Amino acid sequence: MLNKSAIAIAITALSLSTTIQATPETTSQYYQSILNNPQRLSHFLYNMPKGGDLHNHHGGSSMAENMIRYAKNDHLCVDTTTETARIDSTCSPTNLLENITRTPAGEDALVDAWSMHHFHEGKETGHDHFFNSFAKYSAITSQHSGEVLSEIVDRAGNQNETYLELMVTPDKNASGMLGKSIGWNPNLSELRTKLFAAGIANIVGDISKKLDTDETFMKKSLQCDTHAPMPGCGVKLRYLYQVLREQPPEQVFGQLLAGFEAASKDPRVVGINMVQPEDGPISMRDYDLQMQMVGFLHTLYPNVHISLHAGELVPGLVPDDGLRFHIRDAIEIAHAERIGHGVDINHEDNMNQLLDEMAKKHITVEISLTSNAMILDVSGDKHPLPLYVNAGVPVTLSTDDEGVDRTDMTKQYEVAATTFKFSYPTLKSFSRNALAYSFLPGQALWDDYAYQQVTSACKHDTLGNETPSTTCQAFLSNNEKARSQWELEKRFVKFENEY
Repeated sequence: MLNKSAIAIAITALSLSTTIQATPETTSQYYQSILNNPQRLSHFLYNMPKGGDLHNHHGGSSMAENMIRYAKNDHLCVDTTTETARIDSTCSPTNLLENITRTPAGEDALVDAWSMHHFHEGKETGHDHFFNSFAKYSAITSQHSGEVLSEIVDRAGNQNETYLELMVTPDKNASGMLGKSIGWNPNLSELRTKLFAAGIANIVGDISKKLDTDETFMKKSLQCDTHAPMPGCGVKLRYLYQVLREQPPEQVFGQLLAGFEAASKDPRVVGINMVQPEDGPISMRDYDLQMQMVGFLHTLYPNVHISLHAGELVPGLVPDDGLRFHIRDAIEIAHAERIGHGVDINHEDNMNQLLDEMAKKHITVEISLTSNAMILDVSGDKHPLPLYVNAGVPVTLSTDDEGVDRTDMTKQYEVAATTFKFSYPTLKSFSRNALAYSFLPGQALWDDYAYQQVTSACKHDTLGNETPSTTCQAFLSNNEKARSQWELEKRFVKFENEY
């Protein structure tokens, strides 16, 4: 009979020679057991691999307290009537940002004005307070974009995200101003030619330079090139050039052209999007024209990816007619591959046909639960998330504006879990969707959309293995999307083995 020491040695040898396999079923059972335990659920979802965030705005994702810290030496002046920070050499010392924030009350007033913190509907709706906040602190984000980038990326890394597509305007709308200087021409081909003649290529070059500067700052801030890199260093970062839709058409087109050009020149820029209130007067007036502009440029730049805010609307915010076509036009006219928000889907003409089209074409919806609740008062039974899921439309969860909304990716998964009682496999599919429907180049790891059939090059490998076979490794090396998906599967193996 073996003594205790021999048994211990045998067990150790066995553990060294055996690869422990992940157990999704056991993990799923544990998840179900903690659905009504907020603390355990939050801990579980914080650590759960969350794929990525495909809908995140650089300009809205820094926490107000951090922006105050970034600007402590900027000597900005604060208009205490509106709580707007600005450059003003004649500022009274009592209105300087560094003096106002010496007291808790002064700092709290800024945090409340620059975010949804402590917001209660009264003088402003949630919608108006949200969209009014950006201009109040833009003097900080425009000067400290590197710090903001570091904050966003490290937050993603800490929450076990592997990928981030960040919406940015690195040229500070110089391309829109160039369009303004030229003026409107309904002949888009001629307008494009004039923009090139006026030097838009130089602006596109400056976009890449600005990304270089911010990424250099970020990598140094997060110690990415040291022996102790911070979690954000493990997040793959790509960008969507964002266009301000509440501008005259000549400015919108100038920005769109810069975005399509940047995405065709700089591999870090993987696509374009359009931002600002969809219900704004210019956006509503020019919506079809803007979709036609995107569609026109799509024919010239077919490899540039397109994600569009569409359907971020509710009854009463716009006339009923405005609720009937935005999502469809974004898909059928502008060729959008992903839809941001899509909240008003049940008001679209021929909704069932549109949902079926989205499912068949794999048009993904980027769902921002916290944002929709705060801006549009759409949550719980009023939210269309289950409608999309049940229709087979691909869904990803996203943060939108983490700083303004005072939220993060974990919170989105918490709301999805507790409100809709989604199973662990469903949450896992949301995580996988973030990479499958990302705009990363290359083939996918999966041959199907249900994540059941691995591509032939890796079909004999154990998913997430530290040492893929030679054939699989060659495939991963040549396909960035598949490589990122393999990394996600490695993280799921590690995570699920804990249960």
